[in-house]
Amino acid sequence: MEIKKFSSGGKWEEVFGYSRAIKAGSRIMVTGTTAVDENGEVIGGDGDAYGQTIYIFQKIKKYLEEAGSSIENVVWNRMFVTDISKWEGIARAHSEVFGKIRPCCTMVEIKGLILPEMLIEIETEAIV
Repeated sequence: MEIKKFSSGGKWEEVFGYSRAIKAGSRIMVTGTTAVDENGEVIGGDGDAYGQTIYIFQKIKKYLEEAGSSIENVVWNRMFVTDISKWEGIARAHSEVFGKIRPCCTMVEIKGLILPEMLIEIETEAIV
């Protein structure tokens, strides 16, 4: 099976030693993605869970396309949230992007992420 690795060029990939996405055969896995832009700023860092989620899905879409897939081929999203009470904004964003696609989906509340203004991190799996 051919394995191809993709990088966003972000500093954390080097610090932790991971790939942004991996294509293994017909599977594509996108590692945990947060709402940090290319300048290191958190989009929606003012507590906007909906805005962070939409921004993350835009980033994931780009990574999937680089790997030869698309948002329509997503089969699973795993969402790690720091405040489960913000679930409605997250669910609204997920439904706007995936309402017709209907992948598997998991949401788990966690203690925190690497930056306190980050409210959500999402892992995604898709097929080619």
